[in-house]
Amino acid sequence: MKLAKVIGNVVSTRKEEALVGFKILLVEELDAKSKQLTGNTFVAVDTLGAGLLDTVLIVQGSGARVVSETHQSAPLDAAIVGIVDKWDVNL
Repeated sequence: MKLAKVIGNVVSTRKEEALVGFKILLVEELDAKSKQLTGNTFVAVDTLGAGLLDTVLIVQGSGARVVSETHQSAPLDAAIVGIVDKWDVNL
């Protein structure tokens, strides 16, 4: 899993049938220790209702395809699986 910040929305009027109904967001990865944005941006499917500037938990790869039992065949590479309230690093 990765931490990321929602930085925008993706609107796609035409997309793969299995993606219809999914909300797609633009996210930027966060460094867990420094809590700074890394510059690594990508799109992720949102199943929880995350909003702009929310900090979220992201899963990628095969983990992203199992976020919804009804959409296991959807061609997903990244999915939002949590909305983060806060996190602490104890070093």
